[in-house]
Amino acid sequence: MYIIQNQEPEKKEVKRRFQLWIKPSTLALADKLYAEDNCESRSEFIEKAVIFYAGYLSSQNAHGYLPSVITSTVKGVVMEAVSRICTMLFKMSVSLTMMMNIIAAANDVDPLTLDKLHIECVNEVKRTNGNFVLKDAFKWQKGSKWGNKT
Repeated sequence: MYIIQNQEPEKKEVKRRFQLWIKPSTLALADKLYAEDNCESRSEFIEKAVIFYAGYLSSQNAHGYLPSVITSTVKGVVMEAVSRICTMLFKMSVSLTMMMNIIAAANDVDPLTLDKLHIECVNEVKRTNGNFVLKDAFKWQKGSKWGNKT
């Protein structure tokens, strides 16, 4: 792992001058962007770029180098979606429980038939990947096979 910064904050590192061979277009890019990054010189800009890149290469987790605004925004959107989905699943479960109790009270279905129906329903939901419509259930109850479009 690379050491990217001096770990002792009370000691000030002395900068060392060295020769750098760089393409003119890359140098022009550094000259253009260093002020936008609030750097006092292109040397400071290049040093920050080297530290950033060394950290990126040595880290196991590159997400630390994404701007924190992007990370927090994505987390917020995901958490909001999760909250909405959980609320809707809860409401749907309450409605389904009510419907099941009404159907159970109105019909006298023996446990063996209920078990067979459960197995058939599990297989059908797996087969259709949850894409099940009331019309298919109606056809099956009237004697057609599940999912037939006849």
